[in-house]
Amino acid sequence: MPMPELIAHRGYAARYPENSLPGIEAAVAAGARYVEVDVQLSADQVPVLFHDQDLQRVCGVSGAVHERDVAQLLRLHAAEPGRFGDRFADNPVATLAQLSELLRREPQVTAFIEAKTEAVERFGVPAVLEAIARTLAPVAAQCVLISFSLPLLTRAASVTGVRGWRALGGVVDRWEDRHALAGLGLEWLFCDVAGLPPEGGLAFETARLAVYEVDDARQALDLAARGVAAIETFALPELREGIERLAGLADE
Repeated sequence: MPMPELIAHRGYAARYPENSLPGIEAAVAAGARYVEVDVQLSADQVPVLFHDQDLQRVCGVSGAVHERDVAQLLRLHAAEPGRFGDRFADNPVATLAQLSELLRREPQVTAFIEAKTEAVERFGVPAVLEAIARTLAPVAAQCVLISFSLPLLTRAASVTGVRGWRALGGVVDRWEDRHALAGLGLEWLFCDVAGLPPEGGLAFETARLAVYEVDDARQALDLAARGVAAIETFALPELREGIERLAGLADE
């Protein structure tokens, strides 16, 4: 029975605000070897850990991430009040530099860094790549740069010299969209589970395949049997426990 790797999707997002340092630390403490985070740029082009372009859902305030400089963003609270109420009212927005420091303390962890298309559209490919590479340079060997943005991936694949990542990965909503990424030499391909064909083997060039978002153990094992190497999940400890239980039953 093939066993997939598990990726903590935006940290331990089932129990903590997404892309938060406490959530990432909790995932690592629970045994996560892989974590995934989203990166937007502030108005002064500092990389921060944030999925949405808009601040409302996570911080409870109006406006966009790129409209505030990093000092202003760090005064906000990434509390996800709609999910957690006041439980994480003091949790600040995290920066990519803080994640870099966490990775230096946890050399066994690999981080997938998703450069958001909104940042690329606002600031351009060179600025986004330079900001990420500069920040992650000390932990480049632990980082995989991923994105939906074909222009960013194309440029990143051509970069020589010092980089802030050791490998590249593409992200697609639908399995058929993978064809646009052919020939880039990607080490990883991420696909939405809802965009996969219902059956059959899954493979793309020499890339390892990762699927998001999955929280069902049987589904995770079925995907692994089809060729999926890794599963992104908001609830890594719970999914791992479910997989181990099913694998144990199969062994019996």
